Amino acid sequence: MIERSRMFRFLIWLLLIFTVIWVGSKIEFLFRPLVILVTTLAFPIIAAGVFYYLLRPIIVLLEKAKIPRSLGILIVYLALAGGITGLVFSIGPILTEQFNSLAKGAPALVEDLQDALVRWESNPYIANLLQSEMVSVDGMTERISGSIGDISSSFGNYLLSFLNIVTDVVIGIVLLPFILYYMLKDGKKLMPSMLRFVPRAHREEGAKILEDMDDALSGFIQGQLIVSLFIGTFVYIWYVIIGLDYALILAFIALFLNVVPFIGPIIGTAPGVLVGFIQSPLTALYVVLGVIVIQQIESNLISPQVMGRRLDIHPLTIILLLLVASSLAGFLGLILAIPTYAVLKVIATHTYRLIKLQQRGKHSGN
Repeated sequence: MIERSRMFRFLIWLLLIFTVIWVGSKIEFLFRPLVILVTTLAFPIIAAGVFYYLLRPIIVLLEKAKIPRSLGILIVYLALAGGITGLVFSIGPILTEQFNSLAKGAPALVEDLQDALVRWESNPYIANLLQSEMVSVDGMTERISGSIGDISSSFGNYLLSFLNIVTDVVIGIVLLPFILYYMLKDGKKLMPSMLRFVPRAHREEGAKILEDMDDALSGFIQGQLIVSLFIGTFVYIWYVIIGLDYALILAFIALFLNVVPFIGPIIGTAPGVLVGFIQSPLTALYVVLGVIVIQQIESNLISPQVMGRRLDIHPLTIILLLLVASSLAGFLGLILAIPTYAVLKVIATHTYRLIKLQQRGKHSGN
C-alpha cells in the first residue's frame, strides 16, 4: 500500500512537470525577454566564474600575506594584464604571420588537397573507398559547392548572427572585469548568504553540499586549464619537430578544443591531420601518432595527478551527456555539460544520503 502511494505521488509530480513544460511551450513569447537577458549575461558570468576559480587561490595566498583583498585583486589584475601583454608581444608576430600566410595560401591549400585526393584515388588500396558516392572527389566538390550556395543564399542571416555574437562578446569583455572583481571580493560571503535560506537543522549539511560543489567546480576548471596548456604546448613542440605548417595556429586550436571533454581532442587534431595530409601522407601519420602519444601521457599521468578522481564520471556517461548537451545548447552545452553534471551529482548524492538517514531514523524510532 505504501509503495502504491509513493508511485502515485511520483506519477502526479511527473504529470505536473510535463504540464508545466507544455504550458511554457505555448506561452514562450512571455519568456523571450528573460531568455535574451540570460543569453546576454551568460558569457560574462560564465567567464568570470572560470577566472574566479583560477585566480581565487592567488587571492587567498596574498590575503594570508596580510595584503588586503581589494589590493590583492588589483595586484592580480596588473599581473594578468602584464602577462597578456607579454604574451601578445612574444607570440603575436608569429601568430599574425601564420594567419596572413594561411589567408594568402588558402586557395593553394584547397588545390593541394584536391591534388592529394586525386593521387590517393589512383591508389588501388583505397580506390574503391574514394570512388564511392560518399567520399569521391566529384561528390565532395558537389557537396562543397552546394554548401557554398546555401551559405551565400543565407548570407544576411549569417551576418546578423555573427554581429549578434560579436556584440555579446564585446559586452562580455567590458563587463567581465567588474563581475570578476566583485566575485573575488565578496565570493567568500556567498556561502553564508545562501545558508540563511536553509533551516537551522540542515545548515551543516547544506554547508557540506556547497563545499563539495565548490570543490568539484574548482577541481574541474583548474585541472582543465593545466591539462589544456599541457596539450597545447606539447602539440606545438611536436608540430615544429615534424615541420608542420601553421604549427602555432594548429596548436592553439588543439588547446582551446581540449576543453570539450572526450571529443575535443579528436576535433582539435583534425585540422593538423588535414594540413599534414596536404604536405604529405607521412606527415599526417606523424601528426596522428604524436597526438596519440601526447593524449596517452595526458590521460594516464597528467589528468589523474591534476584533476584526481573527484569527478568519477564513466566515459559512456560523458558521451551521452555530450550528445544531449550539444543538441540542447550547442558548443556552450559541450563545455558546460561535465561541470553541470558534477554539481548535480553532488546534490543528488547528498539528497539520497539524507533520505536514507531519515528513513533509518524513522525505522529506529518505530
